[in-house]
Amino acid sequence: MDLARVALRAAKERARAHGAAAQQKKQARRGGLRSGARADGRDPLPLGAAINRLITERGWEAPAAVGGVMGRWPQLVGPEVAQHCEPQRYDEDARVLTVCCDSTAWATQLRLLAPQLVARLNADLGHGTVRTLKVLGPGGPPRRYGPLRAPGSRGPGDTYG
Repeated sequence: MDLARVALRAAKERARAHGAAAQQKKQARRGGLRSGARADGRDPLPLGAAINRLITERGWEAPAAVGGVMGRWPQLVGPEVAQHCEPQRYDEDARVLTVCCDSTAWATQLRLLAPQLVARLNADLGHGTVRTLKVLGPGGPPRRYGPLRAPGSRGPGDTYG
């Protein structure tokens, strides 16, 4: 029985391939594909559908969704937090969203709110899109080298960072 099923399936595939080849020969003799009243793969697509198709084919769903979050940051975290903190980059492999704050107080506040923000982002983007939120404080002033500086010092660490 199994041999008969396998032989039947193989015969159907050969017939399908032969029929497709015959159809292509016939179309080539007539001058190629012709347009008709029905939709086919050559019809133009609306711009949104074409972009969605490209994103799906390339596997860019997560980066595109995170890019949308960066544009909608004030709606997701609120206007007051968005005024002091902004997303910088997203690491797709580690699934880490890096956020930079304008003061150490806001960086500390955002670190405390990180689990709630990650949950809110994952609810919007899909489960597991953002695993952790990396919060950066403000950068310190530029290093000044001189006789009173120790090599490798960064300045007052309690103020910057």
